[in-house]
Amino acid sequence: ANTMFGAAVLLGFINLLMAKEDTCDLYATPGQSLTLPFAYERLTNSHILEWVHNNKTIFYRKGKVSPGKPEDITSNGSLVLKKIELSSQGIYQVHVLHPSGTSAKTWTGRLCVLDKVSKPQLSYTCDFSSMAVNLNCHVTKPEGLVFSWTLDKETLKSETKQTLSISLNHLKGERSFTCDVANKVSKASSDKVRPTCPPLLSFKRQTVMAVLAGGGGLILFLLFVIVGLCCLLRRNKSQTSPRDKGELRMLSLQKQETHSVSPEHENNHPTEVVTPPLKPQPSPRTYYQNVPQLEVQTENSPPRVHEVPDRPQPSPVPKPRTRNFQQVNT
Repeated sequence: ANTMFGAAVLLGFINLLMAKEDTCDLYATPGQSLTLPFAYERLTNSHILEWVHNNKTIFYRKGKVSPGKPEDITSNGSLVLKKIELSSQGIYQVHVLHPSGTSAKTWTGRLCVLDKVSKPQLSYTCDFSSMAVNLNCHVTKPEGLVFSWTLDKETLKSETKQTLSISLNHLKGERSFTCDVANKVSKASSDKVRPTCPPLLSFKRQTVMAVLAGGGGLILFLLFVIVGLCCLLRRNKSQTSPRDKGELRMLSLQKQETHSVSPEHENNHPTEVVTPPLKPQPSPRTYYQNVPQLEVQTENSPPRVHEVPDRPQPSPVPKPRTRNFQQVNT
């Protein structure tokens, strides 16, 4: 039993030491100067003074100073850190000894170096489904930061998250919001934002849902009507018999034949229009050549009655005039 009790005490001491290492006693930002909170008012030059950072001696004075500089220590033995860097964080220890070597005073503290927080950017969205306004506090590296919200200069103590949701019923009139972010070394606030949502969101949620349900039902009904009409037209088209299709085709062909006759068809049937042949008219020269012959016939023989041929005769071959004169002389 004593062994178990001893083990429990040892485990508790180890956990306490680990918690001490994880927590910070001091905070600083890069570039800042800080004086560690230690003071020994009875400090004299005969005392031995030593400062240790992460198990490494950074200042030692026993008559003379080495390592370190005399200006790094105040008159009561506190250490001054100038232009702190990230490497400056860690555990600091100080030991003050009497000239006899006995301990006069000690101190231990942990320093954490953190960056300053940047100015947050506040944005919002109007959520139609939940009938609320969702606000978001944007900031780089939000890990380890503390968020707070202000509504009309009144801090909302219960809201400590990066986002905030407010019902539209609480937004009647102009309401202004700001968000603050902070860490152990700095704090920053956003600009004021006045959320404005569309008028549709001012209706009650039940009313909006009813309107949406009615519109959806109407659209569904119209779709059913369109599909039914399409099926009915396709069915009527498929029920048309081949015989009806053939009769319609014959009627269209007959209509085309009666209203359109091609020129080739007219040339292939010339008997429909009969025109009497025209009699060829003798040329003036032929008429002139036939005059002497008529005179010869009147002198030597009784006149002849010329019969008009039923069909056109080919025109006579012209004869030379000298021959006609010889016949007259004979």
